[in-house]
Amino acid sequence: MNRRYILVTAAKNEGENLPKLIQAVAEQTIKPVLWVIADDGSTDNTPEIIKEAMRKYKWIQSIRLNSKNNIRDIGIHLSWVMMKVTKFATEYCKARKIDYEYVGNVDGDIIIERAFFEKLMKEFEKDPKLGIAGSGTQYVKGDKIIQPKGNEEEPSGGDMLIRRECFEDCGGIQLSCCWDSVLKAKARLRGWKTKRFEHVKALETRIPGSENYWKRAIHTGRSAYQLNLHPLHVMIRFLKMLFKKPHYWGIAFILGYLLSLIKREEQIKDEEIRNYFWNKWKKYL
Repeated sequence: MNRRYILVTAAKNEGENLPKLIQAVAEQTIKPVLWVIADDGSTDNTPEIIKEAMRKYKWIQSIRLNSKNNIRDIGIHLSWVMMKVTKFATEYCKARKIDYEYVGNVDGDIIIERAFFEKLMKEFEKDPKLGIAGSGTQYVKGDKIIQPKGNEEEPSGGDMLIRRECFEDCGGIQLSCCWDSVLKAKARLRGWKTKRFEHVKALETRIPGSENYWKRAIHTGRSAYQLNLHPLHVMIRFLKMLFKKPHYWGIAFILGYLLSLIKREEQIKDEEIRNYFWNKWKKYL
C-alpha cells in the first residue's frame, strides 16, 4: 500500500492565508514527500513565509515565477502556473528517485482537515478506477460555514488528489481556461472515475465580496465558450443559476459567455476536449 504523494500550490499574495495552509499540511496524518509552492510574483510577504516554511520543513520546496500581472487570474494564467509547478515537482522527484503514488494540489487560501489526504487515499484504495478525488470545498458566509451542493462527479478544483497513473495517462495539466475541468474530462475519457466526497472537509478562507462573485461568474461564462459547451447546455446552466442565490450569478455567467462569443475568443484546441464538452449536455437528459 503506497500512500506517498507530492503536493503543489499556486500562491499569489497569500500572506494572510498561506500560514494557515502550511500549518494544516504540516499537521496532516500523512504528510507529502514533497510540497512545491509556486510564488506567482507576490508583492506582499508571501516569499518570506515560504522561505521560513522551507527552513522548518525539508519536504517543502518553492519556485518563483516573475509574473507582472498583479491581479489574481483564475484562467489561462493559473493553468500556466500549475503546469510549471507540477513539472518542477515531478522532475524534482525523478532526479532524486523519490517515489510517489499520488499528485495533489491545494489552493493557497484553503485550510484542509487533519486527515484530508488520508481520507481520500482510503477512497482510492476502495476503487482502483478512481482517478481524481476531492472535496466540495466549504466557504464562509457571514457567521456560517456553507457546504455547497454539487455533482458527485465534480470534485473541487481547489483541493484534489490524483492517482499518478491517471495523471500521466491524461498527459498532466494542459494550458486552458480551466485546467481542472480539462483534467477531469481527460480522466473520464480514459475510463477513470472522478468523485467528490463531502465527508472530506476543506474550507476556503478568503471571503469573496459581491464583486469577486461577479468576476467568478463572468469567468465561468467565458470558460463555457472557450471549452466549447453546446448552446443548449449553456442555457440550462444559465436558467439554473438564475434561481440560485445570489441571482445575479446567472446574469454574469451569460454575459461572460456572450462577450466571448461576440469577440470570438480562442477556444481550446484539443479536439477531444472540444467534443467532450459539446456533447456533455446530453448527459443531463
